[in-house]
Amino acid sequence: MKQLSFLSAASHLWLQWIMLGSILVDTFMLYPNIFHNIPESFELGLEFMAVASPPLGAASIITGILALIFAWKVRPARYWILFSMLMIVLEGAASMIFEWPRNTIMFIEGTEVHSVAFLKQTANEFLMVHGFRVACNIVGALLMFVGFMKYYKHTMFTK
Repeated sequence: MKQLSFLSAASHLWLQWIMLGSILVDTFMLYPNIFHNIPESFELGLEFMAVASPPLGAASIITGILALIFAWKVRPARYWILFSMLMIVLEGAASMIFEWPRNTIMFIEGTEVHSVAFLKQTANEFLMVHGFRVACNIVGALLMFVGFMKYYKHTMFTK
């Protein structure tokens, strides 16, 4: 059971850092290209994103729940992991509530339904919410790192 608990916490920490790297790549490499020449750049962005989109958010929530369940008895780590999960849930909620509808507007409906000015406004709103998501991701990853270190210290150095 101790090994399973360690594996769940380590897996969640690993996935949190992958998600953090992914959102930073989006922020500094992908989004500048997608939002540089609206609406023409939306077509290229949609074409690029059609190939793959791994379910990191869902995997993070699943591993986080498992880490929380298995590490709950470790009092020093418990709330660090819980608040890390809260940050990931907030990030996911922001995506679903604010970004997904804007993705539909920008990439599906596009200029056939909306003016270029409206698409630019929508892109700005998307990027503002994305800033919130980046902050949630950074805080969540840091909280999980601290939680994991506390978990590790408690399980390895206490009897």
